[in-house]
Amino acid sequence: MSSLEAKRHTLAHLLAAAVKEKYPHAKPTIGPAIDTGFYYDFDFSGGAKPNEEDLAALAESMRSHLLSWATMQGARVSADEARTKFEGNPFKLELIDEISEKGEDITLYTAGDFTDLCRGGHAEKPSAEIDPDSFELDRVAGAYWRGDEKNPMLTRIYGLAFETKDELDAYLTQREEAKKRDHRKIGQDLDLFVISDLVGAGLPLFTPKGTLLRDTIADFLWTLNKKYGYGKVDIPHLAKPDLYKVSGHWDKYKDDGFQVHGRDKHFMLKPMNCPHHTQIYASRGRSYRDLPIRYFDVTKVYRDEQSGELMGLSRVLSITQDDGHVFCRPDQIATEVANIVSIIKDFYTAVGMLKENSYSARLSVRDPNTPEKYLGDVAVWDMAEQRLEEIGHAHGLQLTRGEGEAAFYGPKLDFMFKDAIGREWQLATIQLDFVQPERFNLDYTDETGNKVRPVMIHRAISGSLERFLSVMIEHYAGAFPLWLSPVQARVVPVSEKHAAYAKEVVAALEAAHIRADSDEANESLGKKIRHAKTEKIPYLLVVGDAEIAAKTVSVDSRDNGKLDPMSVADFIKRATEEITTRK
Repeated sequence: MSSLEAKRHTLAHLLAAAVKEKYPHAKPTIGPAIDTGFYYDFDFSGGAKPNEEDLAALAESMRSHLLSWATMQGARVSADEARTKFEGNPFKLELIDEISEKGEDITLYTAGDFTDLCRGGHAEKPSAEIDPDSFELDRVAGAYWRGDEKNPMLTRIYGLAFETKDELDAYLTQREEAKKRDHRKIGQDLDLFVISDLVGAGLPLFTPKGTLLRDTIADFLWTLNKKYGYGKVDIPHLAKPDLYKVSGHWDKYKDDGFQVHGRDKHFMLKPMNCPHHTQIYASRGRSYRDLPIRYFDVTKVYRDEQSGELMGLSRVLSITQDDGHVFCRPDQIATEVANIVSIIKDFYTAVGMLKENSYSARLSVRDPNTPEKYLGDVAVWDMAEQRLEEIGHAHGLQLTRGEGEAAFYGPKLDFMFKDAIGREWQLATIQLDFVQPERFNLDYTDETGNKVRPVMIHRAISGSLERFLSVMIEHYAGAFPLWLSPVQARVVPVSEKHAAYAKEVVAALEAAHIRADSDEANESLGKKIRHAKTEKIPYLLVVGDAEIAAKTVSVDSRDNGKLDPMSVADFIKRATEEITTRK
């Protein structure tokens, strides 16, 4: 049985066959498999092109064609034969020329009466292997040929494909739930952040409530790191290009970074923090007794992402990282990685994402076919990858292997977590680096008085704080646990004559470090309650004549419904315990 990727790739060709039948003037270009299905890009210039209302009919045509696709067979052909086959299609001719120049085989694959240029990787028996109910066409979008805005704009048709109809339906249900949880809408509804056209896309502005949320997470991260001996540092937002030329980031990021020119100075907005941290380490002599040295920083980096890729908080230009770096001896690596794993587990337990079968780890290593992408000696890389794998297994991590996912300076342990609706996110990371200490000539004096290189461990717990917040907003659908909620309790006076007591309650809560406010609007009690529930505030405390007389509050819990009336002191005790335990 062919893999799901092979089936998805086959379905891309099936889509091209259906499109060519309906739109003979269409010029197919490329059509790969992707994570949720497939797409195919077409040039429809000179005639009609499909819109989303046409997709259902095209999908039915695909199912009809599938019946006759008993096999899909490849044949190697000469460049001239391929050019003759695709005469009049400049996109295919460009691909043929590229393949020919590389000296690679040119192959055509045929199923039914449709033939396409392709490298292969298909279902061998499409009609027998592909469930006709396991796919559907999803949407139409624009896409530049080869992803270059200087090239012609094409029409991209996306399809969804899974092994079975049940899996397709489950994905569609998950996607509908994701739309309801869209962090951009919830962020606006809860007044957490703003995207301003005048400031620019990818540069979010956080409101007081959103900043409270950010600061609560950053403070918790600092609390966790401080326990393991990290020291907080602060670095500027830019540096001379020389710093990044030494580190190797210049070659990687110079075209994707922001260059800054002063009167007579040239700087770069930092795309990474690690080069700065090396200079703090290098500022004085170090002994083996000083190590490990651990730095913690919550700071921004800047990367010039393409405008079309920017989205809410999940893809931004200004990226806040909870960044940390450890400089240690080789014999300290295992302990330091163990400490970081403990921090990761504590953090993701608190945010509700460390549950059974809800997280995994990937050993991200080099792609042996592209050695030019990585800095450093091959033998050092082999040792670093082996060491990190051994440490991962020693800590009970069930590792998958990700070739080509390593950083350019070293292998990584990347941690993936599932949110409330089953989507997987890569968030935390631990990176083992023998390259940067060498490039920056970092050293310490060992027991024998010799100068030797430290090992550098990079680690991020939440990763990009903006992206992490987008995940959290959608994970909780805005209904944050008490410890994270910007407003933890709202006091609602039944009428104006109860406002003074409401203020007393708010003052008592704030004195106990519970974030509280009161709703004194000239509106009905029912409307005030509905408004608080719309804001997803965890606790609603109603006060009227009876509460004033008994010095109590009537408590409505967002998560547990109405509770018995209780004294303010008892509520403070209950809320404080919930905040402290982060449950």
